[in-house]
Amino acid sequence: MYRPLHDEEGSVSEQENNDDDDNDDDDDVVLWTMESTKLLGDGKKIYNEEAPIQSVERENLVGYPRSVFFIIGNEFCERFSYYGMKTILTLYLHQQLMYSEDASTVIYHFWAMLCYFTPVFGAILADSYLGRYRTILYVSMVYVVGNTVLALGAIPPLFPDLTAQITISLLGLLLIALGTGGIKPCVSAFGGDQFLLPQQQKQLAGFFSMFYFSINAGSLLSTFLTPVLRADVQCFSQDCYPLAFAVPAFLMVVALALFIGGSHLYIKKPPEGSVVLQVVTYSTEALSRRCDKRREQHDSQDNSSFNPDIKRLMRLLLLFLPLPFFWALFDQQGSRWTFQATRMDGQIGQWDIKPDQMQVVNPLFILLLIPVFDKLVYPWLEGCGWLKLPLQRMLMGGILAGVAFIMSAVVELNLEATYPVEVKQGEARVTLINTLPCEVSIEAPWLPHNSSIPSFQQQVVKSVDLGSSTSQEFNISVNLGNEWCGQIRYSLPTYTLPLASKQAHLVLVTADSSFVKVVNIQPSDSYHKSDNGQPKLRLVYNLPLNLLERCVMVTGALGKTYKFCIMDKPQGLISGTPFQMLQPGRYEVHLPSIGETTQDTEKVAEVELRSGGVYNLLIQKPLSNTTNTSSVMLYEVTPPNSVHMAWLIPQYLTITVSEVMFSITGLQFSFTQAPSSMKSVVQAAWLITVAFGNLIVVIIAGAKIFERQAQEFFLFAGLMFVDMICFAFLAKHYKYIDEEEFPSKQNIPQQHSSDKETLSSEETTF
Repeated sequence: MYRPLHDEEGSVSEQENNDDDDNDDDDDVVLWTMESTKLLGDGKKIYNEEAPIQSVERENLVGYPRSVFFIIGNEFCERFSYYGMKTILTLYLHQQLMYSEDASTVIYHFWAMLCYFTPVFGAILADSYLGRYRTILYVSMVYVVGNTVLALGAIPPLFPDLTAQITISLLGLLLIALGTGGIKPCVSAFGGDQFLLPQQQKQLAGFFSMFYFSINAGSLLSTFLTPVLRADVQCFSQDCYPLAFAVPAFLMVVALALFIGGSHLYIKKPPEGSVVLQVVTYSTEALSRRCDKRREQHDSQDNSSFNPDIKRLMRLLLLFLPLPFFWALFDQQGSRWTFQATRMDGQIGQWDIKPDQMQVVNPLFILLLIPVFDKLVYPWLEGCGWLKLPLQRMLMGGILAGVAFIMSAVVELNLEATYPVEVKQGEARVTLINTLPCEVSIEAPWLPHNSSIPSFQQQVVKSVDLGSSTSQEFNISVNLGNEWCGQIRYSLPTYTLPLASKQAHLVLVTADSSFVKVVNIQPSDSYHKSDNGQPKLRLVYNLPLNLLERCVMVTGALGKTYKFCIMDKPQGLISGTPFQMLQPGRYEVHLPSIGETTQDTEKVAEVELRSGGVYNLLIQKPLSNTTNTSSVMLYEVTPPNSVHMAWLIPQYLTITVSEVMFSITGLQFSFTQAPSSMKSVVQAAWLITVAFGNLIVVIIAGAKIFERQAQEFFLFAGLMFVDMICFAFLAKHYKYIDEEEFPSKQNIPQQHSSDKETLSSEETTF
């Protein structure tokens, strides 16, 4: 999420003088705001050397720029759009586009990598060619198209072919990455352009407070609400991804409309050249001269201060080399940790936490912890003589990120005990349910001798050996004995039961009239938990002919109803329906009234479905002379999730503390240590470390090194600890630079004059 960002003192910028060094004694001012502390900053004072000296009367006439309210509204809507879409993205890739968890993780982090590479090009486009206003305008149009394409791609009837749906969805994601990256370095700087400095320095600080609030409000609301739209609304008999993507798309349209609405009020500064490009060009030329062993002075007059600035920059960027590993861990909150939450219980009373809603914990904690650390933790640590230097705090933050992944690995080890046993190649899983009104004895090659199953009970055989064949037929026998069994009198000597490799089979021992029947229910049974943590339910039935093509209604507490229809295919009136995913909670089961031609139903049972559970709901016509009531039974195929999502809170708290100590401290340290002419280069480098961090996840997840997720979590933790050892070595040999050592701004070449503007392209590009 975004972070606090303004100079509390609101100090007025000063005009620098080459002959006077006393004006550098003021305390450092750090202006910054962050998306996961990854956005923009300024490391020293606010300069506007081009501004003429204003009279006191002129200062009093400067009014608050109304244009900034359009910019703030635009940012709120854009952040709602971005975070709303991002929150549900991994589950969409997995559930709707049918990618595996590993493939979904790879795509998610590759997309995130693009989102943090593209700001570099957006800044260059704004600084060198279009200016900020036109860059925001044009790139926002691309952003809107991307959101719209993604929302349309999520509608199954529009794209019944999965390949087409995948193509359209990935195209939408690509356009969104270009859009959000393109405007990321421009919006806050464009807002700063609306103020006249130094006269409106305090108003500028107030603007950043409102800007910060709008960012956090948009991201927090969307992270909480979008999963609700996805899970609590049904579209095309499944989670409503079209609506969950359409709402962020609409908010992005509103964001663009608000931005255009303020066009007549904006101050639109022309492009003045990109310092990032100048640094790259200068560094390339210097490297070329060194390779050619040419030591001649290059533009000695123009680059006398630019050259040492680059040297200082390179020393600082050397410390950036270990940073991507932190982001590799941090950004997995939206992928691996979300998938982990799908296998946990989110029930709190009547409220069910969605797995993707857990991501809201990080921004909530960050808002609480920033003032706590600033006012309490850091002063206490400094009083004890601990973690007084920024690099020491960053080191501790990185170590805590590794600790958070050890916590997630421990949680995963506990979750593994709740996972169903996987059916392997050459094996089959068989569940036998006796629906007769008496106990029966069953003989089968894979059952113990004289196995018996009481009435309306089930027996599960988790592994039946099929050898090397893909399917095999078995003969089983059912013995009623001498016990009374209602209307049932006869059974065949043997029944043939075909079993297929790697499949779960549900076998009903039931009856039609007075004869025992053994039915291998189609479609096949399912023991896998749902991808989104919701319970799975299907109807298994043995019902009379007059209920054919009518539906059993399963109704929840809020009136949400699921239909399970009785069809004559594939097995007639003893069969099953496909599984459906429902919300956790209590449900009433309503059976169509027998003999009625209307849609009247009668309540026959109440059942409770819990997160992650897989259930078979049996409804059977009376098989006993003693009752005319249909039998209704709920059978558990796979136990529900038993580890609560609250166990994720410690790892979220730890990763948030690590963010405060590593990311926020690192951002402030980088900008105060960077030469004034190199602030935008540092900002670009910071974003690129985020991109490379996501690339690390793409490589490791794509390699599929481990079968167990806990092992991968331990791997990331170990890599983080090794990375921090390298960081500690670099930090030990780093020499802190006092700002007095930086060259005077007037020694910077004239082509960098834009550096001196408040919130200029040089100082707040990212």
